[in-house]
Amino acid sequence: YVQVLKKKCIARGHPAIVNNWWLHHDNAPSHTAFRVVECLAQHKVATLPQPPYSPDLAPPDFFLFPRIKSTLKGKHHALVEALQEAVTRELNSIPVQAFLEAYENWKTRWQQCVDAEGCYFEKF
Repeated sequence: YVQVLKKKCIARGHPAIVNNWWLHHDNAPSHTAFRVVECLAQHKVATLPQPPYSPDLAPPDFFLFPRIKSTLKGKHHALVEALQEAVTRELNSIPVQAFLEAYENWKTRWQQCVDAEGCYFEKF
């Protein structure tokens, strides 16, 4: 994962936001590993921590995965390549506006988590 970060995030950071962006990781072991934390600190990448037991804060969990799952539900793909093509088609069909709305929803969800002091709550 460190190599992915270096190649995709750190080295190719957008010039307009290079000093003003945060990386939101969930609590997956690959995100919290010492080598990852050390690499991010070394490259001065600010991170936004994920409270424990808060999976609905991650945009893939509340926006991306449900959208893909609903499209693929009930369909059988005999080959992995066919599934990959179907997922790629769905990803490419998502309008930019939907991603912008997901970002706004993420900010709202994050604020609700802060307001609840990291405690569990039902509604977003």
